[in-house]
Amino acid sequence: MARKKKQSGIDRLTEIAARLRAPDGCPWDREQDHMTLREHAIEEVYELIDAIEAGDEVEMTEELGDMLFQVVFHCQLGNERGAFDFDRVAHRISDKLVNRHPHVFGTTKVGSVDDVLTNWEAIKRAEKVGTQHERPSALDGIPKHLPALQRAEKLVKKAIKAKLIEGKVAGSKAKLPTKKELAEHLFTLAAYAQQKGWSAETLLREEVNRKEKALRKIELKSAKASS
Repeated sequence: MARKKKQSGIDRLTEIAARLRAPDGCPWDREQDHMTLREHAIEEVYELIDAIEAGDEVEMTEELGDMLFQVVFHCQLGNERGAFDFDRVAHRISDKLVNRHPHVFGTTKVGSVDDVLTNWEAIKRAEKVGTQHERPSALDGIPKHLPALQRAEKLVKKAIKAKLIEGKVAGSKAKLPTKKELAEHLFTLAAYAQQKGWSAETLLREEVNRKEKALRKIELKSAKASS
């Protein structure tokens, strides 16, 4: 008698997602859609980060499972309307990884991590040419819903790489803060905003939006001047 092949973990999980969404499945799961699940995805990522920083591998295993189920559940929703399923999503990321690693899967030669990152950005931009996701600006591709400080950091990094701003702080005679002093300043500013009834997150987000608009104008002006 042939031995029954053990079901793979991902097949079991996709079947569970389908069962939960079935007409006789879970009432809560049946009410969900992509929009109602978006905050859960963010929460699961932060819980994984907590587990990673704690070095807790048991917790990491659980949190990675929670994140994986978010992916599987969204794929189930997509499959129900004939848009996409887990297999299509998995092949899409596989194709992307192969295409963006020509130094591994092709013949491209790289000499450093910087070369890898430069190639990655060039390939990513080329992939999107002619599509609705085309990125004509060097500042494109920063998620709008990132925490304001992270968004500011990514904007500065892209602006420096595109030579829209200087890479070093210049023109100030004042002594620049150390890493610890900077951390204290940031905390003090957040506390001050709280005392004033302001949201430091909102204030920084609004400032990042203003800076991004200004940098895009500089980029556009530079492009016109060189054309």
